[in-house]
Amino acid sequence: MIQLSIREMAQLLRDKQLSIPELCSIYFDRARAFNQQTNALLKINCDIDPAELLQAEEALLDESKLLAGIPLVHKDLFCTQGMVTTCGSRMLENFVPPYDATVVSNLKDQGMITVAKANMDEFAMGSSNEHSAFGSVQNPWDLTRVPGGSSGGSAAAVAARMVPVATATDTGGSIRQPTALCGVTGIKPSYGRVSRYGMVAFASSLDQGGVMARTADDCGIVLSAMCGHDHKDSTSHPDAAWQWNLPTLKNLKGIKVGVVIDWIDGLNDEGVKQSTIKAIDTLRQQGAEIIDVALPHAHLAVSAYYVIAPAECSSNLSRFDGVRYGHRSIDTADLETLYVNSRSEGFGEEVKRRIMVGTWALSSGYYDAYYLKAQKIRRLIAEDFNKVFEQVDVLAAPVSPEVAFKQEEKADGVSMYQADVFTIPASLAGLPCLSMPIQSVHGLPVGLQLIGRYFDERSILNVAHQFQQVTEWHKAMPEAYK
Repeated sequence: MIQLSIREMAQLLRDKQLSIPELCSIYFDRARAFNQQTNALLKINCDIDPAELLQAEEALLDESKLLAGIPLVHKDLFCTQGMVTTCGSRMLENFVPPYDATVVSNLKDQGMITVAKANMDEFAMGSSNEHSAFGSVQNPWDLTRVPGGSSGGSAAAVAARMVPVATATDTGGSIRQPTALCGVTGIKPSYGRVSRYGMVAFASSLDQGGVMARTADDCGIVLSAMCGHDHKDSTSHPDAAWQWNLPTLKNLKGIKVGVVIDWIDGLNDEGVKQSTIKAIDTLRQQGAEIIDVALPHAHLAVSAYYVIAPAECSSNLSRFDGVRYGHRSIDTADLETLYVNSRSEGFGEEVKRRIMVGTWALSSGYYDAYYLKAQKIRRLIAEDFNKVFEQVDVLAAPVSPEVAFKQEEKADGVSMYQADVFTIPASLAGLPCLSMPIQSVHGLPVGLQLIGRYFDERSILNVAHQFQQVTEWHKAMPEAYK
């Protein structure tokens, strides 16, 4: 059952060979059984919410709703009405939202069942899921290693088959990197495709909700349900609604795939390099035309990102002041003490670091030298992508420069930031990106990144789906969880 696709599970439910409670009980049981090892989930529901079950059973009568009765977990920065939403932070440890995020409500409308909330790096700041106030997440493939971040809980939960689907978010690589390190498939859609309403903000010009699942087809089905224009989000695109259908073609003939050869040549891990080259060769064998391309300003992306994202973070997180909601210090001798103590006690070290960096970058005397220059670099990177997509349909690239690293191996922070070197450029340009498993190195997963034109999620999903028709890597799962 845990290796079935969404389409296969949906058919069993519609044929009445399986009931919604029976399907969900499998995943509720697995979540409770395996979460102690991985710490992937923060809040596991004891049973199906009666209102959700009723909604799912009604949705099951509509043949267009493939997701009716399918279990999932939500990354713990999507607001869930009546259910604690912590963002992995002590600041929101007891926050119970009075409403659902648009992503949550859209998937509820399709009849999906919430199993749990997924652990994450605090306020989505991190690339290892070691920065959660509620403990690190362990990679199911090797419990001594990280699952990636910030959506590490979502990736680990899908990898261990605690759920078939998980929502996630991506600011600079937080869907692609963990899916690569955990051996599952994940897609970050174009900026504006998925509503950010009810998604607690980190960097508002970069954050985008997405999905993780076993296959590209599963991701496409769920992403279709998540998409749509939302008047409650000013960055939601008017034409955000989108529908994924299985491609009719069975090969990649006519598809031009660009390869940033400098990125592959720059890989120091020989195993990751050879896996990436072999995956690109598989695309060639399926009929794709492989074209070498260049992104001349991409090497500046990490530096620009770690000015822009902290600057936006310092602004967004100023709302957590101990006054309106969130953690409030009991030491409140005066207003300044309330602010200082509430924020010092509520935020973790990585969040404090980024708030301070962002505040400094926006301060008088540094704004032009850093923030404004970073925005100019962002524009150059976007223009580089535009020129490349005049020649090709899709870009194929590494996701991570290495396999999952050991816990606490990159505690200095700066080396952690370099883990996003291949994911940040497309994030700055607001492009759709996908990560899919391609091979394993020393028993650990490796991912391939596919980048598409703005609002062309279909092309990257199509390439990934065709790749998964002739390979088996997406079916692999850690031995201990079979």
